[in-house]
Amino acid sequence: MLESKKKLRNELYQNLGKLFYAVAMADHSIHIKEMEKLNEVVRNHWLDVDKVEDEYGNDAAFQIISVFDWLLEYEKDNDAIYEEFEKFYYNHKTLFTTAIKNLTMSTSRAIAASFYGNNKSELILLGRLQLLFIK
Repeated sequence: MLESKKKLRNELYQNLGKLFYAVAMADHSIHIKEMEKLNEVVRNHWLDVDKVEDEYGNDAAFQIISVFDWLLEYEKDNDAIYEEFEKFYYNHKTLFTTAIKNLTMSTSRAIAASFYGNNKSELILLGRLQLLFIK
C-alpha cells in the first residue's frame, strides 16, 4: 500500500477515535462502560476492516483507542472534537465507504447505549452524525 494511502487510513482511525470520544462525552462525562464498549467493538469489528498498520507495526484500528484515551486524559471539548471529525469527513469522503459508515454508526450507537441507554445529548449527536453521512 502506498505510504500516502497508509497515512490516510491511519488518519481515518484517529478521527474515528475523536468521533467516538465526542459521542461518549456528549453528556459531559465518560463512564468506564463506554470505554469498555469501545475496546470491545474495536477488537471485535474494527481490526477486521483492513490490514493497515501504524508506524509501530500495530493494527491501525488501535489508533481509535489511542486517540480516545489521549483526549480523555487531556479533557478536550467534545463539540470541537466532533467538528474536527466532521471536517475530516468532508475532506476525505472517499474513505467513508458504506461499510465504514455503517460500522461507525453502530459503534457510536453502542457507545451511547452502553451506560444507562441514550440520553438527549447523545441522541442529538447520533442524529447529527447520521445526517452528515447522508450528505
